[in-house]
Amino acid sequence: MNIPYESVWDALEDSPQERANLRLRSELMLEIARDIRRNGWTQVEAAQKCGISQPRVNDLLRGKITKFSIDSLVNIATTLGHTVRVLVEA
Repeated sequence: MNIPYESVWDALEDSPQERANLRLRSELMLEIARDIRRNGWTQVEAAQKCGISQPRVNDLLRGKITKFSIDSLVNIATTLGHTVRVLVEA
């Protein structure tokens, strides 16, 4: 089987900049969602802990990536006590 793309982001976006942006946002969203589930928080509790509204938590848990910027996800992650670092490779 011949796979034409190295990753799902290659299939979704033509620009390397947008692919990198989507990849980073998805990693942040997954980590935040894991944190919410690991702690057993309801969406209302998660919203209070994250400093966002319950509908935003719902969007995050449903993977609505286009509704979140890197900045907003970094803010949420740091509010939950995470340290966010970006690795830039050549």
